[in-house]
Amino acid sequence: MTGRERILAVFAGREPDRLPCMPITMMFAADILGAKYGKYVLDHRILADAQIKTAEMFGLDYVSTISCPTREATDYGAKIQWYDDQPPAIIEEEALFADKLLLAGFKAPDPLSGGRMEDRIRGVELLHDRVGKDLFVEGWVEGPCAESADLRGINRLMLDFTDDPAFVNDLFEFTVEGAIRFASAQIEAGADIIGVGDAAASLVGPRIYKGFVWPWEKKLVDAIHARGGRVRLHICGNTRRILDGMGALGCEMVDIDYPVPMDQARTQMGQCQTLAGNMDPVRGLRNGSPETIVQSLEAMQKQVGAQWIVGAGCEVVRDTPHDNLRALATFAKTHTEASISSNQA
Repeated sequence: MTGRERILAVFAGREPDRLPCMPITMMFAADILGAKYGKYVLDHRILADAQIKTAEMFGLDYVSTISCPTREATDYGAKIQWYDDQPPAIIEEEALFADKLLLAGFKAPDPLSGGRMEDRIRGVELLHDRVGKDLFVEGWVEGPCAESADLRGINRLMLDFTDDPAFVNDLFEFTVEGAIRFASAQIEAGADIIGVGDAAASLVGPRIYKGFVWPWEKKLVDAIHARGGRVRLHICGNTRRILDGMGALGCEMVDIDYPVPMDQARTQMGQCQTLAGNMDPVRGLRNGSPETIVQSLEAMQKQVGAQWIVGAGCEVVRDTPHDNLRALATFAKTHTEASISSNQA
């Protein structure tokens, strides 16, 4: 099987020839290519070169256009702090919608208007053309809670849930409509799956998640499906209290970060949900050894069972030893879903 075929088999509930491997690499990939990260996030050609080289070097099953959470916000006009060799960051004190009144009548730009969103679309196009027959190609959008936090400011947004819920829904509607347009363009460009990054959702409890966040995430997921796409949900952090809702979105794949035990995620999301993760990127992957990594992965496989994609809980840290990432990828190459029963014996 190719990497693409392997991942599709898991999504279809069929047993692949071996476990798929989809760790998130961003700064790690830029370093593999020898590129400054400030260039990686601005030039899809550098990103594509880095992703392909990393996938080939470590035997990964996919390539991704994820790079930072500021693409949409940049094109919307948010103020960004740029760095030479670090990810760009939102300047929260000068958030685009610090004044709520500015949202009314605000017109979002076309994703193909020549900005950073179009750069990602071109990245999807380039990856699809170069390796799309063999590797799974991933696009990416920000989810409603994450993008709203970028545009409003995370602290203001958390207060808005109580102080002005009507505004929150208006803001979520704005961000989801933009995400749907952006995701649609990436699907047309050749993305096999759209990652939906909604990290800020891990900061809210079940009441706010179910009442505010989940309905808009569901609208985004359904829209991506309606356009022929697939969805990878990525909410990093401790999501134990919202696992049920995450599992009810209908995503093909849900990332589980290291604070959440895999057996708990499996119990609450069911046997049919494909899960990915969840090795601690720092203590487990970067600071571990090939031997401890294999031991951890064996324990995870016992907890999660089938419908599992090997990866870290979040981004592979840039200074992760190459032998450690290679150990994670080698585990996937040398284990099948049938390995579970032998591990448990």
